[in-house]
Amino acid sequence: MNSSKTPQSVESPMLLTAKISETDYWNDSCSIDELSYAIRNGAVGATTNPSIVLNVLKKELAVWKEPLTRLVSDNPGWNEEQIAWRLIEEMGLKSAALLMPIFEREKGRKGRLSMQTNPVNYRNAEALVEQAVQFHELAPNIQVKIPVTAAGIVAFEEATYRGVTINATVCFTLPQAIAVAQAVERGLARRKSEGKPTEHIFPACTIMVGRLDDWMKIAATRDGTLLTPGYADWAGVATFKKAYGIFKERGYRSRLLSAAYRNHLHWSEFIGGDVILTIPYEWQVLFNKSHLEVKERMNNPVDQKIIDQLYALVPDFRRAYDEDGMAVDEFEKFGATARTLRTFCDHYHELLGIVRDFMIPNPDKR
Repeated sequence: MNSSKTPQSVESPMLLTAKISETDYWNDSCSIDELSYAIRNGAVGATTNPSIVLNVLKKELAVWKEPLTRLVSDNPGWNEEQIAWRLIEEMGLKSAALLMPIFEREKGRKGRLSMQTNPVNYRNAEALVEQAVQFHELAPNIQVKIPVTAAGIVAFEEATYRGVTINATVCFTLPQAIAVAQAVERGLARRKSEGKPTEHIFPACTIMVGRLDDWMKIAATRDGTLLTPGYADWAGVATFKKAYGIFKERGYRSRLLSAAYRNHLHWSEFIGGDVILTIPYEWQVLFNKSHLEVKERMNNPVDQKIIDQLYALVPDFRRAYDEDGMAVDEFEKFGATARTLRTFCDHYHELLGIVRDFMIPNPDKR
C-alpha cells in the first residue's frame, strides 16, 4: 500500500483494485489535474454534474477565465445559459480527450466521460432526451447523465433507443435502479426490433450511496429515532449490494455505479464486483495513502442486524431497500432525491451567476 514512507515502486490501492477484479474506478470530477492523477492510478472514466462543474470553475478560475471571456466575446447574442452550457461542454470535451485512448483500447466499454443534463429539466422528458442526444454527438466517448425521476425514466428508454449511452443519476434506491434498468432494456429492445446496433451502448446506473446514508441520518433525527451508532453508514452499501444481486440475476445490461463517498465502505465493500466506483479526488488520495487491505468484498453480506434495525426503525429505508418500496411517480418526492435535485439546481444557478459576472461585470467590485 502507498503511504508517505512507501517506495514509489509499490502500487497504490486504486491500481490494485483495477488489477484484482472486474471493478472499475472513475474520477468524480472533470478537473484535468485530478483526472490525470486518477488515470495514472488506474481510473478508466470520469463524471461531472452541476456541483462538480461549479467547484472546478471556482478552483481553476484562472484556467477557465480566458475560455469564458472568449465565449462571451465571440457570441454577443448568447444569454448566460448558452454561455454556461458551451463552457460545460468544453470542460467535458477536455476530459473526454484524456480518456479517449482508454475508450479506443477497451472498444467503448471504458474510457467515457459522463456529462449531466440540465437539472432544472427533471420534469421534462423531451428536454432531457434532446440534450442527451446533443451530448452524445459531441464525442464518441460521452455518456449522458439523466436524473431518476418520472420524466427521467421515460427519457432513459427514448435516449437508449436513439443510441445514447446513459448514466442514471440522482438515484438512491432499489426501486429507482430497477426502473432505470427496465427502461434501458425497453430502449435496447426497440433498437433490436428495428435492426439497429446496440453493441456500442454501455449504460450505467448510479446509486448515490453516501447521500442515502445522509438521508437515513436526517430522517431518523427528524422522527426522533435512535439508531445504533454507525448503522446508518451501511444503508447505501446494503441497498447497492442487493441491487447488484438482482441486476446479475436478471441479466440487466446496465452496470451499477457507486457514488457520493462518505467513508471507505463506499469503496472497500464493492471491490470485486462488476461495478464502477466514481471516487472524488480527495478520497482517492486518502485511499492511496491508507493501509486498508485491498481484497474482494462485494459478495460479503451486510450484517443482518444492521439491516433489520434500519428496516424496523426507518420507514424510508424500507422504501429504498424493497423492490416495490416506491412507485415511479414517487421518486422525486423521496427525501434524498428532493435534497439532491435542489442542490443541483442551486449549484446550476450559482454557476450561471459566475457566467453573468463575466457578461455584466459588477460595478460595485473592482
